[in-house]
Amino acid sequence: MRSYAALATLLGVLLLAPATAQEAPPAAAAAEPVAAEPAATTPATTAEVAAAATPTPALATASTSPVLDRADLDAWLDGFLPYALERGDIPGAVVVIVKDGQVLLQRGFGYADVKERKPVDPETTLFRPGSVSKLFTWTAVMQLVEQGKLDLDADVNQYLDFEIPPRDGAPVTLRHILTHTSGLEETARALIISDPAQLPTLEQSLKYWIPTRIFAPGTTPAYSNYATALAGYIVERVSGLSFDDYIDQNLLQPLGMQHSTFRQPLPEALQPLMSKGYKSGSDEPQPYELVGPAPAGSLAASGADMGRFMIAHLADGAFGTARILREETARQMHGTASQLLPPLNSMMLGFYQTDINGHRAIAHGGDTQWFHSDLNLFLDQGIGIFISMNSGGRDGASGVIRNELFERFANRYLPGPIAEGEVDEATAKAHALEVAGRYEVSRRSDTGFVALAGLAGQAQIIANEDGTLSLPMVLGVNGQPRKWREIAPYLWRDVEGNDRLAVKIEDGRVTRFAPEPYAAIMVFEPVPWWKSAGWLLPAFGIGLGALLLTVLAWPVSALVRRYYGTPYKLQGRDARAHRLMRLAALAVVVVSFAYLGFLGTMLSNLELTAPASDTIVRALRLLALVVLPIGALVALWNLGVVWGGRRRWTAKLWALLLALGCLSILWVGAVFSMMGYTANY
Repeated sequence: MRSYAALATLLGVLLLAPATAQEAPPAAAAAEPVAAEPAATTPATTAEVAAAATPTPALATASTSPVLDRADLDAWLDGFLPYALERGDIPGAVVVIVKDGQVLLQRGFGYADVKERKPVDPETTLFRPGSVSKLFTWTAVMQLVEQGKLDLDADVNQYLDFEIPPRDGAPVTLRHILTHTSGLEETARALIISDPAQLPTLEQSLKYWIPTRIFAPGTTPAYSNYATALAGYIVERVSGLSFDDYIDQNLLQPLGMQHSTFRQPLPEALQPLMSKGYKSGSDEPQPYELVGPAPAGSLAASGADMGRFMIAHLADGAFGTARILREETARQMHGTASQLLPPLNSMMLGFYQTDINGHRAIAHGGDTQWFHSDLNLFLDQGIGIFISMNSGGRDGASGVIRNELFERFANRYLPGPIAEGEVDEATAKAHALEVAGRYEVSRRSDTGFVALAGLAGQAQIIANEDGTLSLPMVLGVNGQPRKWREIAPYLWRDVEGNDRLAVKIEDGRVTRFAPEPYAAIMVFEPVPWWKSAGWLLPAFGIGLGALLLTVLAWPVSALVRRYYGTPYKLQGRDARAHRLMRLAALAVVVVSFAYLGFLGTMLSNLELTAPASDTIVRALRLLALVVLPIGALVALWNLGVVWGGRRRWTAKLWALLLALGCLSILWVGAVFSMMGYTANY
């Protein structure tokens, strides 16, 4: 999966974005671990990190491309990955490459434990592949489909002991879930925590709150951890086994994945093998992450074990003498199931398409707070490549590295033509102006309190003078916004790469857009005027600033009057309005900053999504429910008093500004679900 650092940062709170007895084939023997030097502890600039991952200058051709073998892979990786990890301040990584049922390469780089100088062992060191875990959940679902125990197109309620409400009269199906088109809004409660006592069971996490269906089923890709957890719960109920037991017996054991588990906390026997997770290599190690919706991302696995999983899927479900899927089921799973923004990448049944250089590939990426991974399968060539890193690194370096690893690998060993095209300059400029504007991502929360993050996270398309498009939140390896040049009507290609961006026009207006590779799992839709950050963010900021100045001026003016012996001149209604407005301003400021502070801290520290924070969330929403409307009413009353009196024009303008400020904050609170009394998010 190609990764864009800024977008990944925005979605980080919601993404786990974009997841043992059979003998392995003889060639699957572990390579000797290669320990690179530990990550640098000296500061590195974004440019230095980017320099470690500069795109390959030119594609190889089919006649000149190097032979894909262990010797060339070793040399190629040694020339790229150790330096990239060092510059990115990432302690360790594992890379596994398989072909035709054999392991070509599995290597560890750097350290699993920096303090103990413990190198990454690709055979036994466990990493957290995040949402790559979803591929195991999807495979489990397809096993039960081929057994006739599940129907992809049946209402999921027939497999549940609680109800998922319909939307527009249509139910959720497993096909919707596997293609991320269930229409469910995103959730974040208990997403990633470290305290086992705070970890809800799978059943508890699903029944605590059923997220709202914000899209009609099958119409809009909106990546969903909740829906994935729902699929895992269905596996439990239909199989009669716990999700962990089912995965152990039907996937991990048949594949010989002895160094892998979904169980949380990590089983005692595997704990010494687990890599530490780091914010960056120069930081202290972080606690082991517990994923609330376990089927969506709780896997811990060695690189070698992930190689076995890739081999099985590349062989249409077969691994040695074992088989995890029938051939026809595997091909159904790998075939195109949903393409809602053609001609961009499609969503299969669980995998998403990542074609490159004309070669068919399917993939899944995964992120926890500390681990960042990517798995790609070139189906026609029988090639799989997996990487996992134990830190995001400096300035989102892990995203750049896994992107470049995939593209460099494809350009070196699987060259091919890049689709070209051209649109005349006048048309390109007209189309660029037509699509310029603000958009919101389909993968979002609308009714949970984290909806407020969507205000700052709206995307903006900018039309450049030369007819190209820019998306400021999507950055290239140089840290600058990527540019797209139109190659066909309403289809753009990255001027420095292969990724495309498409816009859908219906009835003469833009209805959605997406850049690859995100089109398969989420799209961006025009923001309605009433929730546009274009005016709401300035209004919110100015209003909050005016209220804050009012609060700060209150004691200052009192001290100045006392110092100079100046009497308080206001009387009657004017005095009451003045004092009450200051109290209202103080209350609104305190609630607003408390809200923003808690949400900002939660986005950077997912530990705060634990159920222990529910009391804080309820208190903040309840306070907002009381304070914001009352503050607005007081501000309007104060405005009427001031304008109806004989106050100076400056006082009247300030009263107007305070009223507009309180109203804008109330508007934001209402639109982005700041107000309420539940801890549903």
